[in-house]
Amino acid sequence: MSEQELNVTPSRPYLVRAIYEWICDNNLTPYLLVDATKPYTDVPTQFVNDGQIVLNIVPHAVHMLNIHNDAVTFSARFGGVSRDIYVPMNAILGIYPKENGQGLFFDPDEYANVKVDEDALKSNTSDETETTPETSKKKPSLRILE
Repeated sequence: MSEQELNVTPSRPYLVRAIYEWICDNNLTPYLLVDATKPYTDVPTQFVNDGQIVLNIVPHAVHMLNIHNDAVTFSARFGGVSRDIYVPMNAILGIYPKENGQGLFFDPDEYANVKVDEDALKSNTSDETETTPETSKKKPSLRILE
């Protein structure tokens, strides 16, 4: 029986979490390689090169990092400007430490036969915040109080 017939969830989110923890436990700098051309990917486009971007997700450089089964979300500063980042799991091409590059790189076709819940992805990238907190996976936001 194939994995599709068994309805097995992709292993990518579990492996991303594990490798991230391993990198941080070894006091290395975790880099996330992202295919910025995938739908619903929200990254700073000015830093995209050949359709890809490398994101530094070291704990002291990001705020509210969440590695969910459907996406990686966090906020960080790019060029001095705070940005909310949303990376669907199918857009993650690899996670590795800056110092030695010995991480894990994924098959770009792994999600080719996986049914992605586009409604969930759309709600995460929408500017509307009318959903209830228990069903919302709203990206974090930052505002200045005077």
